[in-house]
Amino acid sequence: MTEYIKHHLHHWQVQMPGTEGQFWLINLDSVLIKLLAALLFVWYFIRVARRATSGVPGKVQCAIEMLVGFVDGMVRETFHGRSKIIAPLSLTIFVLVFMMNFMDMLPVDLLPWAWAGAHQMTGHDPAHAYLRVVPTADINTTFGMSITVFLLIQYVGLKHKGVVGFFKEFFTAPFGPWFAPFNLLLRVIEELVRPLSLSLRLFGNMYAGELIFILIAVLTLGASLTHFSTYLLGMGQFIAGFAWTAFHILIITLQAFIFMVLSIVYLSMAAEHH
Repeated sequence: MTEYIKHHLHHWQVQMPGTEGQFWLINLDSVLIKLLAALLFVWYFIRVARRATSGVPGKVQCAIEMLVGFVDGMVRETFHGRSKIIAPLSLTIFVLVFMMNFMDMLPVDLLPWAWAGAHQMTGHDPAHAYLRVVPTADINTTFGMSITVFLLIQYVGLKHKGVVGFFKEFFTAPFGPWFAPFNLLLRVIEELVRPLSLSLRLFGNMYAGELIFILIAVLTLGASLTHFSTYLLGMGQFIAGFAWTAFHILIITLQAFIFMVLSIVYLSMAAEHH
């Protein structure tokens, strides 16, 4: 059981050329699945946009128009500056995070089993075929996205306030120039907390969800088909899996929404003059 859980929580990793140590390992499964999700998002939205009609829209076009309108309305209500990138950025964040989260809806053994079979067909040991399919359950993915948002926050602040105004606020807000050291300390803490709150919230929720699915799968691990308790455990496993899947759909959507909204709020705060 312990080996089964460890195997599922182990990434497909590669070492960067010319480097040594754990720091320079790349979680290749997270990178590839994230890239596939991004390519699927771009391809599908471009396809729908090219087939869009001004007449009665189809179901897919209607759903995407509702999503775009919802995100655009959220940006208009929250972001009070002027920028052409905020709405497309927010839509990209929501859809991409949701797609990566949605990988947790797949049966926990499906893709790892297929990957182990492919590993064995190529003459490798399937016991060392590692694959984690939820990129947002990887702290490197969520922290990478939060750092990108953090850099955009600094860019928006510099663009709307200028270099002098941007750095002046570090020493004058919120308590005025007489408390410059205290203002600077608060600002540094505030800036550091933003990427941490974005990354750890998403990672914690998705890691916990993935782990619960694994623990549900463990209920019938190695069970005998001839024993009556196996069927009782199987029934409990089905009920628990169904209930957690239904609840987890809400979680993955909510986490994508929270990541998007907090990104908009932080960008709006960077654009406002204090």
